[in-house]
Amino acid sequence: MTTSWLIGVAIFMVHLLGFVSAILALMSSRTSQGAIAWIISLITLPYMAVPAYWIFGRPRFYGYVSARGERDSVLRRVLARFRERVEPYVADATDSDIRAVEQLALMPMTRGNRAELLVDGEATFDSLFAGIEAAEDYILIQFFIVRHDALGMRLKSHLQRASARGVRVHFLYDEIGSRHLDDDFLRDLTSEGIEVSAFNSSRGWRHRFQLNFRNHRKVLVVDGNLGWVGGFNVGVEYLGQDARYGPWRDTHLKLSGPSVLGLQEAFWEDWHWATGEVLDLAWTPRKTFAESQNVVIVPSGPADRQETASLLVQHAIHSAQTLFWVTSPYFVPDQGVQDALRLAAMRGVDVRIIIPERPDHLLVFLSAFSFLPDMLRSGVKVYRYQPGFLHQKVMLIDDVAASVGTVNLDNRSFRLNFEITAFLPDRHFAAEVRLMLERDFANCRRIDHDELAQRALWQKIVSRAAYLLSPIQ
Repeated sequence: MTTSWLIGVAIFMVHLLGFVSAILALMSSRTSQGAIAWIISLITLPYMAVPAYWIFGRPRFYGYVSARGERDSVLRRVLARFRERVEPYVADATDSDIRAVEQLALMPMTRGNRAELLVDGEATFDSLFAGIEAAEDYILIQFFIVRHDALGMRLKSHLQRASARGVRVHFLYDEIGSRHLDDDFLRDLTSEGIEVSAFNSSRGWRHRFQLNFRNHRKVLVVDGNLGWVGGFNVGVEYLGQDARYGPWRDTHLKLSGPSVLGLQEAFWEDWHWATGEVLDLAWTPRKTFAESQNVVIVPSGPADRQETASLLVQHAIHSAQTLFWVTSPYFVPDQGVQDALRLAAMRGVDVRIIIPERPDHLLVFLSAFSFLPDMLRSGVKVYRYQPGFLHQKVMLIDDVAASVGTVNLDNRSFRLNFEITAFLPDRHFAAEVRLMLERDFANCRRIDHDELAQRALWQKIVSRAAYLLSPIQ
């Protein structure tokens, strides 16, 4: 009797927890499809759905929200000083399209910047390592993936040399993306006085199950004056030295000028979440006179009040009048982005999408086949990159603006990952990006509707099933 009573109580508590979780999903899920899926699962299959929901289903990273400064006076005071100092370098955003980007970024557009486009691995890592060697005061560096391979060893060596000459080094990595990074690598860094931390998305008992939130940012800041952001992680495959992927196609960006403080602020907040420390950094902007380009830094993530990354992409598509080109290795956009792409093509915008030919994540690769037919029928042009794996995250709008960053066109980047994008409303930079993408198109094949229609029934079924799983990919 006692055993049966305990079993009954346990069953009741599981179903009660499922019901409570379903209410939370109803009140907090960011999409109606997600809310319905979770509610049905939590009520009918609570034994499996409850743990899955508390690991994968949380819509916002509430711990980071408080760390961001909504209730932290120290961070608020430092941010206020930064915003006052950057005021003389704020560009006049008379264009409503730029004002919308600023509102999404919660950061101003700054003038007096110089942006250097870095194409592929050798150029990017030569620039990154040269920046580390030039550091005099501090280095802030974070990557989603860091591997203990030949490239990782080169990075470690540069950071150790910087620390040895008295430069403060703060090294942040994502514990899930860098799950294969061994303790020896980290001990070698800390033994040289380098401050090292995982992002710690599950830090503290209240956040123990928040394993699905990841820090996907790739940022390097040197002395608050030079910054790098883009698609590259640290591993030899990013240099094209992995036969599985072949030549690796990626894009990074080097920035100098006041915009670097936007990258610095994003790292500073991430470091505060991960460690509880408030870093003492330089917040006085340094204007570059070599060129003067306007830049908006757009951090995004699951602590935002709104879906910053998805809205940024939708805004870019809606603002395009003649041309919208975008590249993304993982192309499973939400319904809003899909609709915006189709509508842009219908009104005569040259909409082109470059995605990889070779799959990296199979489910993501298969998912795209479920909605690409509708894209093609609307006039969207879709290209598959042939030589190797394409990993860059770049947008071009009307030859007047472009962006480089870490955001993929999928649910994870839109809602679950911390990301960062540099948006440049600058014709000269846009012209550079156009030339780069035209070279990429020359290495692509265009997909037509017949190719998709001729797939076997089982392939269509698998693609549709993969698409339904896209919210947690």
